[in-house]
Amino acid sequence: MTLRLLAGELAVARLDAGDPIPPWAFEGIVSSITRTGDELSVVCGADAVPSDVRVERGFRCLRVAGPLDFSLTGVLASIAGPLAGARISIFSLSTYDTDYVLVREQDVPAAIDCLRNAGHEIITT
Repeated sequence: MTLRLLAGELAVARLDAGDPIPPWAFEGIVSSITRTGDELSVVCGADAVPSDVRVERGFRCLRVAGPLDFSLTGVLASIAGPLAGARISIFSLSTYDTDYVLVREQDVPAAIDCLRNAGHEIITT
């Protein structure tokens, strides 16, 4: 599997389930908006999130080269398994075409080494 480390810091913000989608939710190289009955979660550029919002900052994103066929199995497991074994926490996102794995900035070097050792190709440029 080939993964590309994307540029820029991302954040994961939590809003109340009934809150409107804020305009800043669309900022950054990746943005994802998920609403459930319990919350509105926003992944976006870290600089875009206002200081008064509940947020976890300091994420970097690895994008799986795609598009991936819907019949593929084990894509995230092949990434999450080795990272879990190395005690590196992830936040994952999936889109129609591919998967994204967010790791903390301080874990990026270890995550890259771990994934390379697991047989993945990591592109960092």
